[in-house]
Amino acid sequence: MAHQRKLGRPTDQRIAMLRNLTTSFLEAGKIETTTTRAKEVQKLAEKMITLGKKDTLHTRRQALAFITKEDVVTKLFSEIAPKYAERNGGYTRIIKVGPRRGDAAEVSVLELV
Repeated sequence: MAHQRKLGRPTDQRIAMLRNLTTSFLEAGKIETTTTRAKEVQKLAEKMITLGKKDTLHTRRQALAFITKEDVVTKLFSEIAPKYAERNGGYTRIIKVGPRRGDAAEVSVLELV
């Protein structure tokens, strides 16, 4: 498996945070977060969209095992994935916004293409 950033959190908290961010991203289509988190969520979201393109019972269950809301999985398989049927990867983009006011962390917007 590829190298994964630790994001300054224990493993269980990190996985929970990434699952929640991925679910929120697929629900809204756009999310604003730090650049490092956006890069991690981008990997996971692209994998979920690729699963959605296959649309079998097995891939639906794999998506449900990671995404926390059932209606988001339904949206993924019925609306998001068919949009990218002809595209081989590159479903998302990261746009850097600038430093955050409180702690000067680099903030980015992750959105569907």
